[in-house]
Amino acid sequence: MKSREDIFESLQQMITDMFEVAPEKITLTANLNQDLDIDSIDAVDLMVRLRELTGRRINPEDFKSARTVQDVVETLFKMYNG
Repeated sequence: MKSREDIFESLQQMITDMFEVAPEKITLTANLNQDLDIDSIDAVDLMVRLRELTGRRINPEDFKSARTVQDVVETLFKMYNG
């Protein structure tokens, strides 16, 4: 079982590594597109990495409505804790 904090820290590191975004810009309220400049192609790349991280199949529909880092954290939290 992973906590929301653990998920956020992993996600923050992943976004920093993949997209060269400063860690301090990656907050729970940060908008993926507007604040972090993550477009739809980047989002697909992120989903691939999240699949590697979780070891689980990720349904794109689960992330379709994700707009903020918090949205992604919540989706992953549900996946981990079913």
